[in-house]
Amino acid sequence: MLKKIFFITAICGCIIQYANAQSAADSLLDFIIKNNNRSSFYLQKNDSVIVRINENKLMPLGSTVNIIIAVEFAKQAAYKVFSLNSAISLADLNKYYIKNTDGDAHPNWINYENSIGNIKSESVRLLDVARGIIMFNSNANAEYLMDLLGFGNIQSDIRMFGLKQHTPVYPLVSSLLLYQNGNISANRLVKEIQKMEDAEYYKAIYSIHTALQVDERYKLNFRARDFTPKLQKLWNDRLPASTTKEYVRICRIINNRLILNEETYNVLGKLLETTMETPANNLWLKHLGAKGSSTATILTKALYATLLDGTKIEMAYFLNNLTINENKKLQSWMHDFELKILKDENFRKKIVDGFARKK
Repeated sequence: MLKKIFFITAICGCIIQYANAQSAADSLLDFIIKNNNRSSFYLQKNDSVIVRINENKLMPLGSTVNIIIAVEFAKQAAYKVFSLNSAISLADLNKYYIKNTDGDAHPNWINYENSIGNIKSESVRLLDVARGIIMFNSNANAEYLMDLLGFGNIQSDIRMFGLKQHTPVYPLVSSLLLYQNGNISANRLVKEIQKMEDAEYYKAIYSIHTALQVDERYKLNFRARDFTPKLQKLWNDRLPASTTKEYVRICRIINNRLILNEETYNVLGKLLETTMETPANNLWLKHLGAKGSSTATILTKALYATLLDGTKIEMAYFLNNLTINENKKLQSWMHDFELKILKDENFRKKIVDGFARKK
């Protein structure tokens, strides 16, 4: 049950059949228009803004923040700080895996790598570890990579992109362990965490992260039943946060191959642009990269694409304070919504008209 409550998942940019997309695409658009107090949306085409709503509103990202980790990984790989083919022990990754906290994302990733023969002697390539944070949203892999890459280096990429509204990136798995109540009541723990200043909050998380590397008792003592809905909401509200405008800025830089060098983009493409490994998508796309996330109450997505005709589209949409049923429906509509935006000029006009009527 708890898996469904705070399941964080990657919503990859997989392209599906275009037929029968109208209803799903319209449904998601209609939800954003009618719930703009819970929504933020920013869409641009060829550097011209098509629509923006609450684009400067700071909202929790979930693991969409892994785009930043992917960028730092690609930078260091490009400069040969490490080899993409380095063998990484599954045991080292499993130090950061806590059962029933990721909707089975990490074990599903391991099963996938096993099925294609990538796991040898209980180890896997470093490149595949990084792909796992995008394709399967393995939070254990993300935490491992944060330690490998250096927390300071990851934070510096926020400045590199020129982002003005972005809270610090921190280890999500370790943060969950802060919400274990031990011998005190859940209500008291809520009050204690609410009183914590940001610096104290981050310090506590990093302390847990350090301890996880040497002491398994931290994660073995995790009790899913203690993570009450009130604690989950508090955890959710203090996740790394940013705005749709900032993430479209990141998407535009990547889509236009700015700032970073060619080798960095070659590696980054292996992480963010796995959609392009499907041959049919190469018939109409030059690039398509995406990262999304969901928890019980949020749904976020950032996406960029360059079509074969040279058209460039970047967008991000963040939704917050969702019910579990709303989240489930919205996730089922996402691919059709994104595909219509990429392929259908009339649908893009419908978006403009829809928000104009709302005003």
